[in-house]
Amino acid sequence: MSLFHYRALVTLDPQRPGRPDSAAELPSGTHNLMVHAWRDGAPPHDKYFAAEIWRDDDGPLRAGERTIVTITVTDDDAPLYLGPGRMFTFWGAGGGRGVVSRRVFSHSGPS
Repeated sequence: MSLFHYRALVTLDPQRPGRPDSAAELPSGTHNLMVHAWRDGAPPHDKYFAAEIWRDDDGPLRAGERTIVTITVTDDDAPLYLGPGRMFTFWGAGGGRGVVSRRVFSHSGPS
């Protein structure tokens, strides 16, 4: 399996009153979210990816706040589903949505 890194703009859904399973904030580097993405084709397909989500300043992801993050996914199918302009949702300890701005490449080649 390969590691893939993506930059994305995400918004954590507002906390739901009376729902302890909805998070007001999640720590940077959280593993408590799954990314749900779709790929075009006939028929279209969707897939869930275990993801690690980081803020540049290591601050928490806060409910209702739009934040630029780095998403790390370990799945060889990731490039089929995630790429510039591709929308996704996420869920787990909180829910939300986002759009990929770009794939991050390392100095030695693709991440």
